[in-house]
Amino acid sequence: MPIFELDPVDQIAVAAVGEPGARQFFLLASGSGRTLTLTCEKSQIQALLVRLQQMMAAQGLEGTDAAAGGSALLPGEPEWQVGEMGLGYHEERRMFVLVASEGATGDEGASDEAPSVRFWLSHQQAAEFSKQAESVLTAGRPLCPRCGLPMDPAGHPCPVNNGARPIF
Repeated sequence: MPIFELDPVDQIAVAAVGEPGARQFFLLASGSGRTLTLTCEKSQIQALLVRLQQMMAAQGLEGTDAAAGGSALLPGEPEWQVGEMGLGYHEERRMFVLVASEGATGDEGASDEAPSVRFWLSHQQAAEFSKQAESVLTAGRPLCPRCGLPMDPAGHPCPVNNGARPIF
């Protein structure tokens, strides 16, 4: 399986294109003389941020000052759709490593040939990425104050109003 390394990244960011509720999400990075655009799901970015924030707290980085500014990176033609993401921390290098692999295309053997990329981030880059990605995610549809589900501009069929609230 081909593995690309951006060691370290110069920049890493999340971008969203489209109207809230129908946005497409991208993981963008540049480094080692290369710029990558990968398509991903919002839920993948959300899960990544939860884990990154947990790992930053474990490293004592929860109070790190980071700007939530915009990214200078713009989505290009996506290289592939992210199927799996992993996150680790290299103790000796004191760097986070994010691994993104292409999604399988229905053939079980295809995942062995799927490309992957490793993004190496410093503590500061991880904190800045976390803030920037969070600002992109929260720029979507507002959440209903009664049920917590996303609302469209015209409203939404709130399950609290009709007694059909899903049980979690």
